[in-house]
Amino acid sequence: MTHDHPVATERAVSRPFGRLLTAMVTPFTADGSLDLDGAVRLANHLVDEQGNDALVINGTTGESPTTTDAEKESLIRAVAEAIGDRAKVVAGVGTNDTRHTIELATAAEKAGAHGLLVVTPYYNKPPQSGLVRHFTAVADATGLPIMLYDIPHRAGVPIATETLVGLAEHGRIVAVKDAKGDLTATSWVTSRTELAYYSGEDSLTLPALAVGCVGVVGTSTHFTGALTKRMIEAYDAGDTGTALALHRRLLPLFTGIFRTQGTILVKAGLAAKGLPAGPVRPPLVDATEDEIAQLRTDCAAAGLELP
Repeated sequence: MTHDHPVATERAVSRPFGRLLTAMVTPFTADGSLDLDGAVRLANHLVDEQGNDALVINGTTGESPTTTDAEKESLIRAVAEAIGDRAKVVAGVGTNDTRHTIELATAAEKAGAHGLLVVTPYYNKPPQSGLVRHFTAVADATGLPIMLYDIPHRAGVPIATETLVGLAEHGRIVAVKDAKGDLTATSWVTSRTELAYYSGEDSLTLPALAVGCVGVVGTSTHFTGALTKRMIEAYDAGDTGTALALHRRLLPLFTGIFRTQGTILVKAGLAAKGLPAGPVRPPLVDATEDEIAQLRTDCAAAGLELP
């Protein structure tokens, strides 16, 4: 397969955060307190062993609703110092309060983050004009590049195509984590803007690449990272057969990690592998024995061993 369309080629190389990002879980100690040493160990594993180009810290997968602002800041600083220039740190700072989001964004910048992930304000369902005002205010508040997070099934409101096209004109709004599940809408935005689109759903990464996405912000990639990256690189190289074979191989885990809330199963899987994870914080609950057994089955189906 050749890329002979000049605009398509230009967009294909616009990867401000690389190809593979994992929304990292936040390790806690047995009593539920923040495990910074564990976070450093896990971050190093995800970069060195799984090939991540960037890590999202303090995303929903990192249990951001339950961590304090001080915990968020110390986590960013510890991970950024640990991974140095081997990968980027993208800090999740989005809330449903613009003022608080700006506070988290400025703190993340001071703590060493390389970019910001800003989710659609959730629950209060602002109109599109409110989304523009929110995202623009956050983008104006720091010097960091921003990845918008479009996830209507959690936020309650989508970022409309025209809104995304307008926001793309802001110099620091450079990327989108796309969990809308609407590849037609994605196609329209990638055809009309230079926004770097990252699949926000592991199982849609390959089809998303076909409509202009450049990579993934994954959850199962705590385990599938190296092979997911190989899938993306194969597609980029025009080897769609290999990409499809890898997609089909990894599908049981791309989807299986979400049999319950993703963080729950990621932490269970990491614990089984002897990697830092610890318990989840309420209102999440730790995986049951049956759920862990099913996770082992899903890993095996993907050709990945879970002890």
